[in-house]
Amino acid sequence: MLTQIPWKFWLKKIAQVSLTLLLVLALWYAELIVYGLRQGYGQFKILWNTQPVATLLADATVPDSVKNKLKLILEIRQFAFDSLGLKHSDNYTTFYNTQGRPLLWVVTACEPYRLKAKEWDYAFLGKMSYKGFFEWDKAADLVTQLRTEGWEADIGEVEAWSTLGWFRDPVLSSMLRLPVGDLAQLIIHELTHGTLYIKDNVDYNENLADFIGDQGAIRFLKAKYGAQSVQLRRHLEGEADMKRFYEFFIQAAKQLDGLYKSFAPDLPTAQKESRKQVFLKEVATQFDTVAFHQPQRFRGVFRKRIKNPIFAAIFKGLRGKTTFNTYPKNTFFMSILRYRGIQNNFENEFSSRFGSNFPAYLSFLKKKYAVY
Repeated sequence: MLTQIPWKFWLKKIAQVSLTLLLVLALWYAELIVYGLRQGYGQFKILWNTQPVATLLADATVPDSVKNKLKLILEIRQFAFDSLGLKHSDNYTTFYNTQGRPLLWVVTACEPYRLKAKEWDYAFLGKMSYKGFFEWDKAADLVTQLRTEGWEADIGEVEAWSTLGWFRDPVLSSMLRLPVGDLAQLIIHELTHGTLYIKDNVDYNENLADFIGDQGAIRFLKAKYGAQSVQLRRHLEGEADMKRFYEFFIQAAKQLDGLYKSFAPDLPTAQKESRKQVFLKEVATQFDTVAFHQPQRFRGVFRKRIKNPIFAAIFKGLRGKTTFNTYPKNTFFMSILRYRGIQNNFENEFSSRFGSNFPAYLSFLKKKYAVY
């Protein structure tokens, strides 16, 4: 006759197995867990020190120039919800003073003779081709490690980021320096991440957010200032310059990719590097011939730090120094492709399939890629 096994025995066994599985997972994901804790702590420190925008607007000691920009941001976010149809959230209703210091750094890496970005696995979020840090030293250490391993790696400052609705994203004081059109682009871009998100496809997510940001900013300026306004005209001139900039480097990236693919497997590294540098020198030379409405924004980008916040994350080098000095690097081209490489896909679908009907297009995208 079989003896009945006490339920406490089974409970103990289940607890032992569960604990073993948790330990295995903890060891397997130890690095990711530590990274997540650091990121959470960095985000918590910022959120702990935010102030409600409403409090600042009611404070008589806050300059009118600051209040006006804060009111503008509130207008932009409301326009994004009511007129564009982005998912409503409490983002950008709080304020954090950065004291003129960067808050977040992003590390990117790429193979030296292939336009293939390194990816990091973030479990629930999927794979991404960048890694963010609230601590400068941790970012710099990773860049050093990646370069030692043979990657081309760079670090850049970030002007804003989205937590995909996990936290209440604050207005950063650094945003207040942006012109109205760029500010609208930035806010709408980040709000798009909280509305539309595809796991394991960072390039699609960033390109889509940029497309929505561009379209949304134009519509906001028209609604606020009018179709014939100076604000809209200046913004559109800047947009035309940006398009020329991106088109030039997207084409250059395709040519560089072709050069890498032409390398024979047994071609010595020294010859690969020589051919690469000859090509990059030619790219830098040709770029100086591109005509812009505002050439001062783009000239000499490979000889000095770009001050335009839009490019800060692309051009900023280690410890605030330029790391490109003369020519662009693979990480630069990958950054361009990450944000602008498939813009034509969205533009073609938007115009041909939806007749440039923005609400209809966004409704379609939300059904496919909505964040819940």
